[in-house]
Amino acid sequence: MIWLAALLLAAATLAPLAFTLRPTLGVRGRREAALVLHRAQLAEIDRDFAEGRIAASEHAGAVLEVQRRLLGVAGTPERASVASSRRPVWLALAMVPVAGLLLYASGGSPGLPSMPLKGRIAAAEQQAREEAGMITRLRAVLATLDPHSEKAREGYVLLGGAEARLGDLSAAATAWKTALAARFDPTLAAEAAEATTEAAGQVTEEAADLFRRALAEAPSDAPWRAMAERRLAERSSGGAARQ
Repeated sequence: MIWLAALLLAAATLAPLAFTLRPTLGVRGRREAALVLHRAQLAEIDRDFAEGRIAASEHAGAVLEVQRRLLGVAGTPERASVASSRRPVWLALAMVPVAGLLLYASGGSPGLPSMPLKGRIAAAEQQAREEAGMITRLRAVLATLDPHSEKAREGYVLLGGAEARLGDLSAAATAWKTALAARFDPTLAAEAAEATTEAAGQVTEEAADLFRRALAEAPSDAPWRAMAERRLAERSSGGAARQ
């Protein structure tokens, strides 16, 4: 089924380009068009002579000139047709899906059966239950520890990560801020500030304070620095608007 889906997707992607390359009806080579034109000129000259519009000498000279042009065109090799000039393009188009299938066959897992939707949902629910159970056990362990100890700090960092994976950003921010009370870390502070912002739907004063301290103590090349500065700018613009 996945191969059929890949082929259909490739066909849908390349269809617009293939449509533009389709042969146009009535297209002729330059040689054929020149021959048709000169033959039409001969017929017109004969018609003018028959109707008395030109003399016999003029008719003979005109016919001779057109016949000379006809011989010149007939002796010229016909240029490649439009279809032949498009053949490399068609070949390249055909190679695109073939190359894609070869790449997938070499780096993918074509023999691996796809997991049904029901199975994926069940696996996600099972993982969520396991995360919730881990959080419960972790909270129980943390309750027995000194919240300012290094071991408790590491536990609150893990707790915040588990809460964030389950989508409870408020609980994640609370756990991370508890860890920061034991020992401050700029990166963890930025994560806690961002979680607080996401949970509140705006940059709160508490989040802004964490962003400012994180920026002050972080190295200049911290990857989250631009994000923190943007959040502080949002806080400033929001405060100016309220004033």
